[in-house]
Amino acid sequence: MAHTPSSENELAGTEQPFVQHLIELRNRIIYCIVGVFVVIVGLALWPGPSVLIDIIAMPIRAHMPPDAKLIAVGVLSPFLVPLKVMFMTAVLVALPWLIYQAWAFVAPGLYSHEKRFALPMILLGSLLAYVGIAFVQLFVLDKMFEFIQKFAPQSVAATPDVASYVGVILSLYIAFALAFQVPIVVMLLVRFGLVTLDKLRSFRGYFVVLAFVIAAVVTPPDVISQLSLAIPMCLLYELGLFASRWFSKKEPESQEGEQA
Repeated sequence: MAHTPSSENELAGTEQPFVQHLIELRNRIIYCIVGVFVVIVGLALWPGPSVLIDIIAMPIRAHMPPDAKLIAVGVLSPFLVPLKVMFMTAVLVALPWLIYQAWAFVAPGLYSHEKRFALPMILLGSLLAYVGIAFVQLFVLDKMFEFIQKFAPQSVAATPDVASYVGVILSLYIAFALAFQVPIVVMLLVRFGLVTLDKLRSFRGYFVVLAFVIAAVVTPPDVISQLSLAIPMCLLYELGLFASRWFSKKEPESQEGEQA
């Protein structure tokens, strides 16, 4: 009668010396750098840095006079800002590849049931990051600049500096991409038994306050962007609670299957 390996000896023989771990980490970092570099070359060929700047400038250009343009105050801004935008775009495009390299580095040290859970979480986290960035580009920036332009006096020409504009929207991209990971954090806390689902439910009211505090700190001082970040965070927290309840129901069944 054949015996299946238990969870205790599942990782037997997978231990590696510390030097081999460093070599593997170095290789994964090189793969990440090469992946980002390939995407940068592709973006440089098409659509090009200038087109990327035009795309991210669309939300604010929609609320400026037809002949108005963003200005470049710094001497090197016309050269450095497009490169910065192209690099950040390359990182976003290569995000699945970067996460895969991180996954490939830690996967040998995980049990089979942990691998089955981690890979969907990685894919879901990447998808939520893209959704958060798209939400900023398609909704938040348009409403935020519409709100800000209403306060501009008639005697003031609203012609922002391209470097400061790119800095603001990139910070919003990062903030929303991280904020949209709330369901992942909640599910991981429940999955690994760090916090019970009942405690997270009781923490719901405190999280609402925390979401508005975070939104006030990481977003520009306007109501639109703050509400656009705080409200989705609260909704995503509820989504994480619902998904954690579903996983907690499936957990006993999966454990019984592994023991059998």
